[in-house]
Amino acid sequence: MKLSLKRKIISINIISLILVIPFFISGVSFAASSNENTIIVGVPTDRCPMIYIDDSDGSIIGIGPELLRIACDNIGYNVEFKAMEEPSLKDALDNTSYDIVMPLGSEIESASGQSSIVSDDLMLTPLTVVTSEGDNVSDINRAKIGMLQSQAGIADTVKSLYPDIEVILYKDMSKCVEALRKDEVDALLQNSYVWSYVLQKPSYIDLHVQPTTMLSMDFRVGALDTPKNQALIEKLNEGIAMISDTQRQAVILDYTSRKLYKYDVQDYLYANRYVFIMCAIIIVLVALHFLAKQQLLKERTQNQIRQMIDYDSLTGALSMAGFREKVKELLLENPSTPYIISYNNIKNFKFINDKMGMNSADELLCFWVEKSLEYFSDKEAMARIDADHFAVLCCLPDDNGFEAMETNVFEPVKKYYINQGNDYEVQISSGLYVLTPEDYKNINVDKMLDCARLAEKKAHLSITGGYEVYNIDQWEAGRLLSDICGHFSTAVKQNEIKVWYQPQVNYRTGEIIGAEALCRWNHEKLGWLSPGQFIPMLEQTGLIYDLDCLVWEIVCKDIHRWNEQGFKRSISVNLSRFDIEKNKNISKHFKNLIEKYDIEPSQLRIEITESAYADDNELLLETTAQLQDIGFEVEMDDFGSGYSSLNMLTEIPVDGIKLDYVFLKNTKNFEKSKIVVKHILQMLRNLKYKYIAEGVETKEQADFLIAIDCERMQGFYFYKPMPVEEFEILDFDNINNRPH
Repeated sequence: MKLSLKRKIISINIISLILVIPFFISGVSFAASSNENTIIVGVPTDRCPMIYIDDSDGSIIGIGPELLRIACDNIGYNVEFKAMEEPSLKDALDNTSYDIVMPLGSEIESASGQSSIVSDDLMLTPLTVVTSEGDNVSDINRAKIGMLQSQAGIADTVKSLYPDIEVILYKDMSKCVEALRKDEVDALLQNSYVWSYVLQKPSYIDLHVQPTTMLSMDFRVGALDTPKNQALIEKLNEGIAMISDTQRQAVILDYTSRKLYKYDVQDYLYANRYVFIMCAIIIVLVALHFLAKQQLLKERTQNQIRQMIDYDSLTGALSMAGFREKVKELLLENPSTPYIISYNNIKNFKFINDKMGMNSADELLCFWVEKSLEYFSDKEAMARIDADHFAVLCCLPDDNGFEAMETNVFEPVKKYYINQGNDYEVQISSGLYVLTPEDYKNINVDKMLDCARLAEKKAHLSITGGYEVYNIDQWEAGRLLSDICGHFSTAVKQNEIKVWYQPQVNYRTGEIIGAEALCRWNHEKLGWLSPGQFIPMLEQTGLIYDLDCLVWEIVCKDIHRWNEQGFKRSISVNLSRFDIEKNKNISKHFKNLIEKYDIEPSQLRIEITESAYADDNELLLETTAQLQDIGFEVEMDDFGSGYSSLNMLTEIPVDGIKLDYVFLKNTKNFEKSKIVVKHILQMLRNLKYKYIAEGVETKEQADFLIAIDCERMQGFYFYKPMPVEEFEILDFDNINNRPH
């Protein structure tokens, strides 16, 4: 019984196995059949709408994949698309993980050099040439064309059709466009459907489709030429042949009508650039307006603070702090203007406060400031120091100026209450301090005011007030400084300053060999002034350069006139340290002068004082060398006047020495001085220096000099400085005919 049951169970299992095996074999066969009928296609994905990746699911779609899918469906095949990682279709052909690649236009060699086969046309794709706007490719066969690297196969086809064309491959479309804009290529070549997508990019608005150069290119799939692939391509051709034109047009229309282009941030910025620019301009303007308003508010606040610091709130005059700054400013701006500082005080001001009232006293102070500011110029300043004390910086007045100030300022203040019907005259005491040249160099306003205050205290002791000068000698010197420096520019215009000439002679031959240019001033108020009277003051105020420039100009003009008259004369002019410091390129000034008046450099000898060289000024030495390079002779003036050293003769690059005769005037040591002079001249001869002795006043001095072989001389013994009219009529060949 048990055996019979076992047999039945075994029989049932065998029957079941027999029934299941066919189904299992069928399933395995189906799976194998399914894998064998799936074609793996390698494609580039940068050619929307031909081939691209769907953003929604990451699948590869487009006109090409859709047509290939229809062809495969027609023959019962499945198709799977893979994005190529290779740079070009040539490289993709060698990738065995792909069954076929797409798109190819014709048979090409793979990157490894193997032949390929291609299918029939899936479609005929138009290729369009795109250029920059305004450009045009007249002959594509001779053009330089840009294409994508992934189009290397198509590029080969294009080159086979147009042998003279030059194709340059770029990584992506942006690189292609960049090359076109840089004129690296004449045009770009791409599928027309791709252009319809790419040219939607706003920043590509300058690209222009050139329809006259459109080409047609086959759109095929391909693989390496192997028996297996030949069979596959042949099978695909069957499916391709089944695609109707209606189907093709429907697929093309479907994908080209889709709004596939997606704007990125740059596209939005470019498309709306004018809006953004306007918004940016508005924002900038608003910001600038805000900043300007803030700056204005800041400046207004600062001005208010400055006003509180620099000005007296009651009278509107400067405060002490403001006065300090204003005085410094005026002295720096007007270094040649003689100034005085006055310290002014109303006597018995407490009595005025008590009798007239504080308001009335304040009105008096305001009235004083008002009258003063009406009278003083922009070059002057007034400050309220405290209570009834006022300081004034004003130009040094002459007698008429004092009278005008008294009439216009002080008298109205003194009569202030009398004019209001009160029998009270205001008394004012003033102290005056005349600024010295040192005050202009080292400006110390408090020190000046202290001096003026000391003078005011003395005036305050007077019953009626009045004014006192800090130092009467200083006052007179200041008045003279004002008369000279304040009148200088007028003197130049009115031709008050004259150039006189002192002849230089050769005592041995009796000839006049030249002259030194000196100046005299026929001041309209002070009369004739010698250089010793006005030159130091002009040096103090910095006007000496203007005087020297005037002298040089007149001398060159005279030399030019003498040249035209047939007289060749040489004149020595003085060049000071002040001139060189004022004009660092003084050599060019002299060069311009001789060119202007067409005279030789040898006709203008330049004298620089020994004391200037003694300071070892590098600029002075450099200027001397520059003058010599131009052709001027440079002489050291006043040699022996107190600064001389033997080293100076070896280090200073001068052409000649002008020997000062001051030590021969010392009668106590005359014999010793003669020995010194004799040896100095011997040394100068040994050093090959030219030399001339100046200051010769007696025949004894002249005879001594000629005895020690110094024949060139200058001095009162021969001629005094004289106007040009007298100089011109001298007998230059015989000094013995000179007037005595």
